[in-house]
Amino acid sequence: MTPHPSRREFVRTLGAGVGAAVLLPSSLAACRTSRGALASAETPAAGWALVPEILRRIVPPTFPARDVDVTRYGARGDGRTDCTAAFRDAIAACAAAGGGRVVVPTGRFRTGPIHLRSNVNLHVTEAATIAFTTDPRAYLPAVFTRWEGMELMGYSPLIYAFEQTNVAVTGTGTLDGQASEAHWWPWKGQGRTTGPTQAAARDRLQEDVAAGRPVAERLYGDGSYLRPQFIQPYRCRNVLVEDVRIVNSPMWEIHPVLCTNVTVRGVRIETRGPNNDGCNPESCRDVLIENCLFDTGDDCIAIKSGRNADGRRIGVPSEHIVVRGCRMKEGHGGVTIGSEISGGVRNVFVERCEMDSPVLDRALRFKNNAARGGVLEHIYMRDVTVGQVADAVLSIDFLYEEGARGDHRPVVRDVEMRNVTSRQSNYGIFVRAFPSSTIEDIRLIDCTFDGVARGNLAENVRGLRLDNVKIDGRVVDAASIPTTAAARQ
Repeated sequence: MTPHPSRREFVRTLGAGVGAAVLLPSSLAACRTSRGALASAETPAAGWALVPEILRRIVPPTFPARDVDVTRYGARGDGRTDCTAAFRDAIAACAAAGGGRVVVPTGRFRTGPIHLRSNVNLHVTEAATIAFTTDPRAYLPAVFTRWEGMELMGYSPLIYAFEQTNVAVTGTGTLDGQASEAHWWPWKGQGRTTGPTQAAARDRLQEDVAAGRPVAERLYGDGSYLRPQFIQPYRCRNVLVEDVRIVNSPMWEIHPVLCTNVTVRGVRIETRGPNNDGCNPESCRDVLIENCLFDTGDDCIAIKSGRNADGRRIGVPSEHIVVRGCRMKEGHGGVTIGSEISGGVRNVFVERCEMDSPVLDRALRFKNNAARGGVLEHIYMRDVTVGQVADAVLSIDFLYEEGARGDHRPVVRDVEMRNVTSRQSNYGIFVRAFPSSTIEDIRLIDCTFDGVARGNLAENVRGLRLDNVKIDGRVVDAASIPTTAAARQ
């Protein structure tokens, strides 16, 4: 695998990358600025009026009417046979023929990592399960990937595509990562874990990033204990993940990175392991996430754009993302922005979602700090029903992890919640920053939060606006929100 080419090299060559043609969306180059600020040749966002144009650009890939049955290449759905070579050969044959579907029929198919190629749709039929081996050695040699917002050569994601065009994972079958308290999850190092953990490698990777070490030299394979993501298309264009059920993930489930035109639709995610985020678009443009079920061990949806120096080096924000019609059950946040967000984010639209669980912590969550930095702007949520969340309906927290310790000012601005209702929460609004950071222009309109146990907080916030907001049956305005934790107590 070669080191991360510069963006100039992408534009200059548009040639062959590692095993595939390099396909850099032209929009990514337009988004980069020297200090992580957001720039674009487009007209500035105009709230919800921008959504029709975003949706017009998001078109799921289509595939030739060609089916390649994986059993023709030696796969057996007996739950015992290693089908890794069969998947590899079926995908190669399908791609060589011009593309189509690689079909997984009835049965339980055990395999190592699956690497998709351009114009290939991995189609998992209703009675089919792909069960991924728990042997870490199967996910080597290392591939170019991103782990918690940092680029490295690491374990292959379970389903991976690198610099491909028109790729999909579809069907109503099941993808089983087979992670458990015995496999993958103990590497997190929480609970009763007594074996090796990710801690040392994670610290070393952060040091590599801070030192600017080339990605090709960041080698984190065998013995590093950095868990692989489940589905990761990397620098791809035209991506579809539709209808599949995902269970028992080692780490993040759906993690498109530096992709353009991504559709995640009708997916059922039911996995509660550590860091089991549901869908994490990172440094992506034009993304639709709709009609999905999230029952996760971490954030249901977490929008990201790189961590610390790597996020600033790559400098590509996540932008033009629409989330609609989803149901969020367990998780840390229904829709979260951060924390690996150093490249910034803008133009996120969330509507017609349902969130309800005593262990779903927050409905709309921003997490950032002075080590990350980045501009987070133009975030809109409307027509969302919250039954119960454990912490806050709206949470913006700049004291997350490193807090004020760092040189990169975090910014959140132009956030609107409209017609959001909640029946029970610890806080309604929980917003806190440090004096040198910026949280401004936060608007809540026609919202009703009942059963608020501890009230509200708005610390170091400018331009908080509440229009027709009822909390526990009483109309409140911004002036009534405590501005320090001491005042709240």
